[in-house]
Amino acid sequence: MNIGSNLSFLKALAENNHKEWMDNNKKWYEGERKQLIVFVQALLDGLSADQPEFATINPKDCLFRINRDIRFSKDKSPYKTNFGVHLNPEGKKSPKGGYYIHIADNSSFVGGGIWMPEAEHLKNIRQEIDYNWNEFHHIISDKQFVKTFKGLNEEDKLSRPPKGYEADNPAIEYLKLKSFTVFKPLSNKDLSSDKLVQNCLDAFATLRPLLEFMNKTFD
Repeated sequence: MNIGSNLSFLKALAENNHKEWMDNNKKWYEGERKQLIVFVQALLDGLSADQPEFATINPKDCLFRINRDIRFSKDKSPYKTNFGVHLNPEGKKSPKGGYYIHIADNSSFVGGGIWMPEAEHLKNIRQEIDYNWNEFHHIISDKQFVKTFKGLNEEDKLSRPPKGYEADNPAIEYLKLKSFTVFKPLSNKDLSSDKLVQNCLDAFATLRPLLEFMNKTFD
C-alpha cells in the first residue's frame, strides 16, 4: 500500500489554508486520514513482529493533529500542511525516543530519535555516550546506518563542549548535540510506491539500535 494521494490533499490545503475550505472539504480530509491510519497500522504490524510492545497501539494515537497552535505564532494559518506520525509504545508525549514519519509535498522523510530532551534526560544521554563511547560509535558508524541516514542531525549543536566535558573527548562532537535524531528523505514517488511500508520498516530496523541505546538511560 502507499499514501501518495495524501500529497494531493496537502497541496490543496497549502493553497487554501483557512477554515472555510477545510469545512467544505471535510470528507476529503477524513478519507485521507483513514488511509493514513491503515498505513500506520501496517507499520505497527510490521514492528510488532519482533517488538510486541507495538502490538497494542491504536494507530489513531500515532497521528499528530492537523490543527496548528497559533497562540504564539505570527503565522495564523490554522492548519499544518503536513501529516506527522510518531510511533512510540509510550505515546507521542513520551520523552523516550521513537520512530517518526513526516509527510509533505517534496519534503517527506522517515526517521526518529529524541528531539530536544529536557536537561536531565540530555545529561543522562550524554553520560551514556561518554561512558559507552565504543558501543555508541559502533552503532552510528555501522555501514547500513550511514547509508540510510548519513549521520545524526546537528540542529542547534553547541559550539563549545558542554559543561563537564573536555574538548579532546573522543565523543565530543556528539556530546555537543542537543537532539539525537536521524532522517532519510522520502520523495513524492516513494510515497506512491507499494514498497513504502517495507522501506519505512527497513529504516526503523536500522534506527532501532540507537533508540535502544538512548532509551535505556530512562530506565
